Amino acid sequence: MIGAELLSSQTQAAGWLVYVPVLAWAVVRAPWVELFTDSRRQHLLFGTVLALFMLWLVRRDFDTGVSYHFIGMTAVTLLLDWPLAVLGGLCAQLALVLLGRQDMAAVGVNGALLILLPVLITECCAILVERAQPRNLFVYIFCSGFLAAALSALACLLLGLGLLWYDGIFAMPYWLEDFIGYLWLIIFPEAFINGMVISALVVFSPEWLETFNRTRYLSAPWNDDDKP
Repeated sequence: MIGAELLSSQTQAAGWLVYVPVLAWAVVRAPWVELFTDSRRQHLLFGTVLALFMLWLVRRDFDTGVSYHFIGMTAVTLLLDWPLAVLGGLCAQLALVLLGRQDMAAVGVNGALLILLPVLITECCAILVERAQPRNLFVYIFCSGFLAAALSALACLLLGLGLLWYDGIFAMPYWLEDFIGYLWLIIFPEAFINGMVISALVVFSPEWLETFNRTRYLSAPWNDDDKP
């Protein structure tokens, strides 16, 4: 998470220009009828917003104005699908703003980095997996869960550093040449947390996952007569 004092006014405005249209599109595409008529979906949405809020509160704040915390949006996207995932992330952001743990001016940039980018990467991975139509549920868990979360963390970190470098307000640390070594300390925990959440949901409550094809993954395995 990036503080507003490290971002130029142009970057903050660009963040809002990216974030707001996607929020509007998510409002249009969200399944409001099913949400209002299905108490299970309501509980999942409210529980997810609370979980995101608590996850984002557990963070390391640095004196330079940046904060590090786990993202968790990969599991949220697979659980709720992208429109509700984006709106749920916004609700968690606004709760942080009300607590004074995030700057309102930087909500656009942080929303684009920590919500839109992971949701986009997760959706792309899920679409690619669905097009391949694998019957092995470990493909879904690894590619849509572990891999998507790892790629999301990597993309958020690189793009965030790129924005800080572009604005020139943030003083880049001296250990930046050892950056590759630190990447694993960020990527692996993010992938592990999201992957384990998806694994648990697949095992215990697969009906909660909006992007999980229960008919294909949980059907009987192929035998020799089924092979093409």
